[in-house]
Amino acid sequence: MAAIKAVNIKRGQAVIYEDQLWIVHDNETVAKGNKRSYMAVKLKHFKNGNVVDFRLNVDTKVEVPYVEDKVFQYLYRDGNSFVMMDMETFDQLHVDADLMPDGDKYLKGSEELACKLLEGAIVGVELPNTVELVVADAPPVVKGATATNQNKEVTMETGYKVRVPPFISTGEVLRIDTRTGEYLSRGG
Repeated sequence: MAAIKAVNIKRGQAVIYEDQLWIVHDNETVAKGNKRSYMAVKLKHFKNGNVVDFRLNVDTKVEVPYVEDKVFQYLYRDGNSFVMMDMETFDQLHVDADLMPDGDKYLKGSEELACKLLEGAIVGVELPNTVELVVADAPPVVKGATATNQNKEVTMETGYKVRVPPFISTGEVLRIDTRTGEYLSRGG
């Protein structure tokens, strides 16, 4: 097992803290004037699902369990979980939405995702850095609109809303950065 500083943990990551396996639900660095910074962290217990608030020093070491990397195919959303399929055995596993905090914004179905397995359970999912989505609804294109004009909000096929240049219209394929949630370019 590797240990990392608390300041380096990310949402959706599996960590071992106080000899328990947790999924990082939320984390925030808090800096108060001259006092030392700390991490306000919400951890979700992997087995029972309880979410607990912790206050960690930024230099506190947390263990990151050794996990197996494997590619799974995202199939569909089922309530508060995502159904993933092992592409070798065709077994289907349900992944809690907390492990994929932005999955519903960017995933349509059939995407291949890098997953982290611990003892046969998925404990981490990496979304692709970029996805291509179709614009489901967009305000009309204004004649003479250029890229320097004010951006407008469009709704993608997944229901995600993103700000784009004014010349984008319904039906276009757009490339979206899943790390920032921003429009990158027209897709291919």
